[in-house]
Amino acid sequence: MFTESDLKQIADHQLDLNDVNYQIDKFKNGFPPTELSRAATAQNGIMEVSDKEAEEYISFYENNLGKIDLVKFVPASGAATRMFKTLFAFLNEYKGSESDYEKMKADQSSGSVFTFFKKLESFAFYEDLKDAYKQATGESLEEAHVKRKFIEILEVLLLEKGLDYGSLPKGLLRFHQYGESSRTPVEEHIVEGAQYAKDSDGNVKIHFTVSPDHKARFEKHVSEIKASYESEYGVKVAVSYSVQKPSTDTIAVDMNNEPFRNEDGSLLFRPAGHGALLENLNDIDADVVFLKNIDNVVPDHLKDDTIKYKKVIAGILLKYSARINSALESLQSGSGLSEAAGLLAELGYEPGSAFNNLGDSERVHLLKEKLNRPFRVCGMVRSDGDPGGGPFWVKGKDGSKSLQVVETAQIDLTTEDQKAVFNQATHFNPVDVVCMLKDKNGEKFDLLKYRDPDTGFITQKSKDGKDLKAQELPGLWNGAMADWNTIFVEVPPITFNPVKSVNDLLKLEHQGAE
Repeated sequence: MFTESDLKQIADHQLDLNDVNYQIDKFKNGFPPTELSRAATAQNGIMEVSDKEAEEYISFYENNLGKIDLVKFVPASGAATRMFKTLFAFLNEYKGSESDYEKMKADQSSGSVFTFFKKLESFAFYEDLKDAYKQATGESLEEAHVKRKFIEILEVLLLEKGLDYGSLPKGLLRFHQYGESSRTPVEEHIVEGAQYAKDSDGNVKIHFTVSPDHKARFEKHVSEIKASYESEYGVKVAVSYSVQKPSTDTIAVDMNNEPFRNEDGSLLFRPAGHGALLENLNDIDADVVFLKNIDNVVPDHLKDDTIKYKKVIAGILLKYSARINSALESLQSGSGLSEAAGLLAELGYEPGSAFNNLGDSERVHLLKEKLNRPFRVCGMVRSDGDPGGGPFWVKGKDGSKSLQVVETAQIDLTTEDQKAVFNQATHFNPVDVVCMLKDKNGEKFDLLKYRDPDTGFITQKSKDGKDLKAQELPGLWNGAMADWNTIFVEVPPITFNPVKSVNDLLKLEHQGAE
């Protein structure tokens, strides 16, 4: 199947033939569907926190800041191309005729091109666009708008001749307006970090995963704005970066499951989704890591709940970590078996029926093994038709049940029982996670050992006009964390405000910055 040239290309990707053959086998045989047991709901897998409890968890977190090393981990490698999908389509289709304009006017929905231009001045990038348009054309943006020069305006916004927003990463776009200034998501994450992820000495460590093509731009942007936020918030900010490793790419195949060939005959390897970032997370040397996507940010006047609940879930993480360490010490000394089993249930794991048939020493071994794992606390938002994976109790091959974040694509919804469980879901996953990456002795867990390889995805794509199949690794907060101790906590909807399309920036949650 593979030539000498192919084998060299595989080696250059830091893969070996076994990796590639495993991926091709998954294309041929598929990934087994996840078997849902029941939906995780309030008090049945999702913790509800009262105001009093929230304050206690916040205090516990803040009182322990001198004992832990913190990092804020932000996946930020994606380009903003999909954010401007509607505008790119308009750019290709609009010819400037009166009928084209009437067609544009006919759709005045919140996500339409008409709404984009009608509210153009409401975007935080408006002033930059004005300057770039004047420089590129010699004409004012206001005049161009009146003359319906929509194509020219979009070319300056999206293409390299202007702001190049169509190929920049989301993290570097201007999202929020503050009087005469504005902020990018990178800046908003720094501001967030200064308020919930600073240690007792005022240090804030933020790690962005970026594309190699954009790393220099991130570094330049951070160097320009970092000092002002350090001064404003009285902190010292340390920003680090990593790129997705070539060894996490997966091979693409054609529709017959044969290796897809580029026009020059070479193999095609593709980035394998956010699950590939498990390698980057595994390289982070910290006790506690806050994990949140680059585009899920709000202006300052809406940040209070975000800051509060980040501290709440961190406090839960630390309090339960102390309980885990205590339980492990008790088990080591030959006591606390029933208490450890009860704690494990609180951490999202119910052993199979065979557990009851084990002797005490075997039970102790299993409990120690399960308690001594990476640990995550995940915020969950009540569902209102929003996209995203959901929290479920999932059946394991050994009869156990565990709390998991499950994507729709992982579930066989053609079966009535799985569809019924799926429809009982009350919450969705906003990617609001805090992780404990070290054991009670301060040793790092090898996160790759706690991934479920059977939870990958197969998607259909195209290249050079030809259809192909692509494979994604188990999602970072899905199968990549399948064998972690897990607590789900209900958090307010305001903590989830991603920007998936440019017009999302017109929502109240991204406007009205004070």
